[in-house]
Amino acid sequence: MTLLLTHEACLNHLTPPGHPERPDRLRAVGEVLAQDKFNALVRELAPEGNLDQVTLCHGEHYVTELRHIAPTSGMVYVDGDTSMSPGTWEAVMRGVGGAVTATDAVMAGKHPNAFVAVRPPGHHAEKSTPMGFCFFDNAAIAARHAQRKYGIARAAVVDFDVHHGNGTQDIFWADPTVMYCSTHQMPLFPGTGALGERGEHDTIVNAPLAPEDGSAKFRAAFENLILPQLTKFSPELIIISAGFDAHYRDPLASLNLKAEDFGWVTKKLMDLADQTAGGRVVSVLEGGYDLQGLQESVAAHVTALMGS
Repeated sequence: MTLLLTHEACLNHLTPPGHPERPDRLRAVGEVLAQDKFNALVRELAPEGNLDQVTLCHGEHYVTELRHIAPTSGMVYVDGDTSMSPGTWEAVMRGVGGAVTATDAVMAGKHPNAFVAVRPPGHHAEKSTPMGFCFFDNAAIAARHAQRKYGIARAAVVDFDVHHGNGTQDIFWADPTVMYCSTHQMPLFPGTGALGERGEHDTIVNAPLAPEDGSAKFRAAFENLILPQLTKFSPELIIISAGFDAHYRDPLASLNLKAEDFGWVTKKLMDLADQTAGGRVVSVLEGGYDLQGLQESVAAHVTALMGS
């Protein structure tokens, strides 16, 4: 059965009042996954990751620096919209540990797939820069961990968050062994993710969408661009950067997707994983800032994962 990894320590990463990336997001996810229809989920606590795992993707100096500035009281801003509170460091390390543990469980065949419900998100964190609410890139770390520990020759990270995962792209730009695919609204933060950004080995696949593009164009981007490229690449593991802020209710963007679009894309990625990766899929929560939209979308996504 599908594995669910989360930890209440992720609620202790506090952000300023009115900030969209708030603890209530994770409470909303926990609430919807407490429904009877999700009883079959195997639930485990996300352990803390370690610095060796983090440095698979991030520079040692950056990691040390971040650890050093983590406050014991109050709040420290690392950029205009990314801040650390006393609970942030543990929350971030639970995200790393959750992603790595999920990968171990799926690679060992204990579970066909896993969903890692943690915060803060990770896909904007570049090799040595925190940004966009993110500190360490959990999805990228999971992919690298699978390669290092299990000798995976080709891993894929597929990102349907409404914002482009500039961090994941930065980490894998020159890496022929990891394909990064993203649908995202453009123009929008962080400004990266143009169609022509393809990496040094043609393993970066960006499918930017215009505001208001909606379900049909989102699905077409997967059908016509992302899924064919992934099929050709033939990944042995698929990691999903599962952001749900492309939902029509979300305050930060306007792609106007519905919950069923997330269910649809999840099934498509699972079908592909069945062909090339022994069904192995690890999904890590990224964005999603309207609580109702987040609940509906997570429910559709996890329902699809459980259908395996």
